[in-house]
Amino acid sequence: MNLTQSFSQECSDCPIRHRAVCARCESDELERLEEIKYYRSFEAGQTVMWSGDKMDFVGSVVSGIASLTQTMEDGRTQMVGLLLPSDFVGRPGRDGAAYDVVATTDLVMCCFRKKPFEELMNDTPHVAHRLLEMTLDELDAAREWMLVLGRKTAREKIASLLAIIARRDVTLNMQTGNSQVVFDLPLTREAMADYLGLTLETVSRQISALKKDKVILLEGKRHVTVPDMDRLLEEAGDDSDGGMLN
Repeated sequence: MNLTQSFSQECSDCPIRHRAVCARCESDELERLEEIKYYRSFEAGQTVMWSGDKMDFVGSVVSGIASLTQTMEDGRTQMVGLLLPSDFVGRPGRDGAAYDVVATTDLVMCCFRKKPFEELMNDTPHVAHRLLEMTLDELDAAREWMLVLGRKTAREKIASLLAIIARRDVTLNMQTGNSQVVFDLPLTREAMADYLGLTLETVSRQISALKKDKVILLEGKRHVTVPDMDRLLEEAGDDSDGGMLN
């Protein structure tokens, strides 16, 4: 079955609607978006776009995760970001892609034809304002991630990444009133090691340590339960109000 057939393609039923670029759109604005949107699915490992490619679309991640990667002149690569559900891909007003974007897991994107989307932005303050908010949030997250990669211990790095994914899962599912969070970890340990600048052995060791200390519970390698988010945030070196994780 095609990945895009597993959920409704109506904007009103979209699982990311409350966080996406169209979050504040009125019904007439949604109708205009419907006219220029289409869905694309990618299998894990498939390239969504290469750095420098001319982009004819922008869009939002509906489900799955993608990585942003930059390649240096000598061929070495560095993962510089993750795209989670509701994150926006592409930059209106720019012709080319700034990074390689690769599907880390099976990925579904809601895409908009680029030129009509740019015209819609000019006519629709709701879309332009929301995109500005998301861009500023992305900038804040990038600055905070510099702290994670540069100053935190291996244990804090793992806890930070788990907390980011857990908090995003909570907001996407609009959960409230429960400090316990349950989610399926969308990244392999190899991908976590690549993103965090750690060895695979260190990632596995630190996850085992967090499990042993009951900061997290694991069922298999991917099904994670966080009994107490405040404790996970403490392990990440962040205060309990969420900081970079909002």
